[in-house]
Amino acid sequence: MTSIDNVVVQGGSVGYKMNEPLLSDVHFSFSPGEIIAINGASGIGKTTLLKTLAGLLEPLEGEFSVFGKSKPRRGEVGYIPQRLGLIRHASVLHNVMLGARAGHTSAWFPFSPSCRKFSDDAIDSVGIYHKLRTPVRKLSGGQQRRVAVARTLAQQPRLILADEFLAELDEETLEMVMKVVLDYVAENNAIMILVEHDFERAKRMANRLFTAQNGTLVEIYEF
Repeated sequence: MTSIDNVVVQGGSVGYKMNEPLLSDVHFSFSPGEIIAINGASGIGKTTLLKTLAGLLEPLEGEFSVFGKSKPRRGEVGYIPQRLGLIRHASVLHNVMLGARAGHTSAWFPFSPSCRKFSDDAIDSVGIYHKLRTPVRKLSGGQQRRVAVARTLAQQPRLILADEFLAELDEETLEMVMKVVLDYVAENNAIMILVEHDFERAKRMANRLFTAQNGTLVEIYEF
C-alpha cells in the first residue's frame, strides 16, 4: 500500500532495456526509521535500483512510490553514488553546500546562516573540517568519500540511498562515518537503503536485509 511516509515498490522492474530487466518482480515497503541493506554479486541491478528510486532512471514497469510520489521531491532523497559525483575542482565546502541547498527554492538560502551551518556541521561530523577550503581533487579517495557523505547529511534528506558508501575508508574512519550516518537516520526517523558487498557489515548496519538473486530481491529474515 502506498504511503506518504514509506518507500514502496510493487511489481517493480529495473534496467536499461525493457526486454532485459536486471531486477524484476520486486516488492517491498520501507518505513521511517528502517535501515535496509542490499547484498549480492556485482552487475545484477543493485545500483540500478538505487538510481531508479532516486528518480535518475525510469522504472521498466511496476509502481515506484517515494513518500507518496512516483518521483521524489528534490531534496527529500540524498544519494551517495559509488563514483561520488563530486565537483573535483571545487572546494569541500562548495560541494557540501550544494547538498545543503537541495530542496530550497529561495534565492537567498545559499547565503543564509542556516545553509552554512548545515554544511559546517556535516563536514565536521565526518572529520574533515580542516580540509574545508581544499579542492576535492587534492583529497585522497577516502576523504572524497567523506565529502560525499557530508554533502548528503547537509541536505537533511528523509531517504538516504548509499552505494558502497564505506569503500576506501580505513577501519577507524569507517566506524566513525558509519556511526554518524546511522545516528542521523535514528535521530531524524529517516529511511536508509544501502548497497553493501560486505555481508557482515551489512548485518551490523541494517535491520532488514535483502539479497539480489535469480533476477529479483529476496528478503533474508534470519541474520
